[in-house]
Amino acid sequence: MKTVLIVLGVLAAIAVVGFLFLTGQYNNLVNRAQAVDAQWAQVQNVYQRRADLIPNLVATVSGAANFEKSTLTEIAEARASVGKVQINNSGTPNAAQLAQFEQAQGALSSALSRLLVVAENYPSLKATANFSELQAQLEGTENRISVERGRFNDLARDYNTAIKRVPAVFFAGMFGFGEKPYFTAKPGADTPPAVSFDFNKKP
Repeated sequence: MKTVLIVLGVLAAIAVVGFLFLTGQYNNLVNRAQAVDAQWAQVQNVYQRRADLIPNLVATVSGAANFEKSTLTEIAEARASVGKVQINNSGTPNAAQLAQFEQAQGALSSALSRLLVVAENYPSLKATANFSELQAQLEGTENRISVERGRFNDLARDYNTAIKRVPAVFFAGMFGFGEKPYFTAKPGADTPPAVSFDFNKKP
């Protein structure tokens, strides 16, 4: 009888230790997943900041005489396309959604860069304080975007590593801990779009 009780006690102790261990592992994955989701929200925040600056920039630039209307139309359309991208509201997007998000944001970055390059041909904009302020804010925002994307990738990497390591690899999938996507690097993606102006440059 004592032997049975001892065996049962040992099994119970092993079960408790195992439960506590798995609970700790599970909670660790939850914390990592939440960190990735929180950083994704921050990425969206800095992109939204840029989107909010663009109407003011367009309004300021469009005041220049004979400014290329096609350039303004292009940036307006690119900004509208960004707003149409459907993203998972419950957390980090899946790989396909992130790719669509990146594509739309990339198109907006390109349109914004072209607008700023064309703006260099209008020295009258130099005297506009609002334009100079917007230039500085856009430059800062592009730097923030780069930083926040990098942080997102770092947290996604740590999370993805955690779900593939023993013992989490044996149960992560059962509890819905899937892999998080990364922002992909493209040639020149580490350089923010040009937002400085050489007003002495001739058209």
